[in-house]
Amino acid sequence: MFRKEDKFMEVQFVESKNLKEKPTGALGFGKYYTDYMFVMDWDAGQEWHDARVVPYGPLEFDPASMVLHYAQETFEGLKAYRTKDGKVQLFRPEMNAKRFANSNKRLSMPTLPVDMFVEAVKTIVKYSEDWIPTGEGESLYIRPFMFATEAAIGVHAASHYKFMIICSPVGAYYAEGVNPVKIYVEDEYVRATKGGTGFTKCGGNYAGSLAAQVKAEELGYSQVLWLDGVHRKYIEEVGSMNVMFEIDNKIVTAPCEGTVLPGVTRDSILHILKDWGYEIEERHLSVDELMEAGHNGKLQEAWGTGTAAVISPIGELYYKGDKVTVSDFKTGELTQKLYDTLTGIQWGTIEDPYGWTVVVD
Repeated sequence: MFRKEDKFMEVQFVESKNLKEKPTGALGFGKYYTDYMFVMDWDAGQEWHDARVVPYGPLEFDPASMVLHYAQETFEGLKAYRTKDGKVQLFRPEMNAKRFANSNKRLSMPTLPVDMFVEAVKTIVKYSEDWIPTGEGESLYIRPFMFATEAAIGVHAASHYKFMIICSPVGAYYAEGVNPVKIYVEDEYVRATKGGTGFTKCGGNYAGSLAAQVKAEELGYSQVLWLDGVHRKYIEEVGSMNVMFEIDNKIVTAPCEGTVLPGVTRDSILHILKDWGYEIEERHLSVDELMEAGHNGKLQEAWGTGTAAVISPIGELYYKGDKVTVSDFKTGELTQKLYDTLTGIQWGTIEDPYGWTVVVD
């Protein structure tokens, strides 16, 4: 059972008769899925109902379901970690819950109360506990998502939705691990503009980014550094992550003003950096200023941040034929320290002074 406002909703459990074999060897990212998934429905007039944990498997829904035609869909991403003493814990799940609600509001979709979202996550993690890997850097990736199921060809907010959570045991997001990657600065395509959906986690944002990603990979680069959609000059995100730069002993990152995703990892790193005494500048940083800082030695380190990769060091930037090498194409001292600190808190190997971790009983 889990809490729905001032009441408790019973969660139905349907036992799987064909449990899967656990994967062995390298897990990769998003290749394997656990035995169960969480499902709950929303209907106009009835709101949330029929919470259930059922065997993982294909879905059946109408070809006219509005998600297929008008893309009413949102998602989140967080992880469950197994500590050395055998406990299972989450990392700041309430932040994911709040961001999920904001995404849903922007797409005219129903929202989940924070406590309902967190309890749903805890519920599926409990049923997936034996899938949580214990290798170094491994965790259980949790993917909550919601989509419109009303069968209607006509543009309007749907009256039926499905909320689901699936889980996947994962290793490192990048094959390179915590090693520098090469970044292509995109000056043709645009990721987001103010008033749009840039601050949300909706599938359309990611679909629209793929053309630039393909172009970058063809040129030998791992990810795309996005510029703003108006001036085409200010740094916003790198790939699907937030991005930070250490320039002249200050930390510079793009402000969250509607086009940049308010990342949980981003917020956590800024908290840690402030505690370490670093000056933080959340401001518009032009690509020209960034490249100049790279050439004159003021650009000391650069990294992307996100739930999947945690921290991804940047070793090279390419913009209109101009290349800059960052930190001698090595993982910088500050970047490594941030990674070690944040992952230490997440896996419970170091003290959590912020109260960010949530134990799944």
